[in-house]
Amino acid sequence: MVRCLCRIHRRPRLFAAIALCFQLGTTANATAAEPDALQFSGRNWVRKHGEKMGPGPNSWDRQNVWVDDAGRQHLKIAQRDGRWTCAEVITTDVLHHGSYQFQTIGRLVQLDRNVVLGLFNYPSPDVGPDTTHEIDIEFARWGQAGAPVGNFTVWPVKDELKQTTYPFEVRLGGDYTTHRFDWRPNRISFASLHGHHNDDSSPIAKWVFDRKPARSYISTEPMRVHLNLWLFQGRPPADGKEIEIVLKEFQHRPLKPSN
Repeated sequence: MVRCLCRIHRRPRLFAAIALCFQLGTTANATAAEPDALQFSGRNWVRKHGEKMGPGPNSWDRQNVWVDDAGRQHLKIAQRDGRWTCAEVITTDVLHHGSYQFQTIGRLVQLDRNVVLGLFNYPSPDVGPDTTHEIDIEFARWGQAGAPVGNFTVWPVKDELKQTTYPFEVRLGGDYTTHRFDWRPNRISFASLHGHHNDDSSPIAKWVFDRKPARSYISTEPMRVHLNLWLFQGRPPADGKEIEIVLKEFQHRPLKPSN
């Protein structure tokens, strides 16, 4: 296990705005022509929209998230009106222990050093503050061109403890990948795989987090799922190019109760 100390405060949030978003089922500046709600993989999601919001901070544009005719969700970083805008979408319901699987389309190994793809759950204010509870799969180099692009991260339940990150290299010959974490009360198992499938074949990386005491490090609270594509510290892409990542599918299989 590798403990990362560089990103403890990398995700400041506007908790009040997000809470209001879910109370109303939309954000405050939604319009009838461009609603914030959408459906993907059989679930309802809300698109993030606003200025100078974390992570980053960044500008977020609902136009950067859409579902195509094949039911695939697109996330895009785009330049509009002279500024870079990012993409984030959040489930309206909370999910608990079980298997979380994300199937992506895009050459993750070629991500710009300032671009971050996040596949994770995140606590609401009543569960805990930023830098707690969260379970992350992220593809990012955190501004360093030579850094490994893959990152599995567990944020502890207690705010005074530090997160644990397992970085890994990604070598791909194509655009299709599967990423998952299996969240249980006493451990979290991560995996990234070549291709789109439900078994454990063609692994890229695997990691099991079972640090003790589990109650201090592994959350037992239901949380919403977030999918985002954003710019590290709000920096523009170093290559000056827009980027788009597609999610073919998201699955959550609840943990079956033990007899």
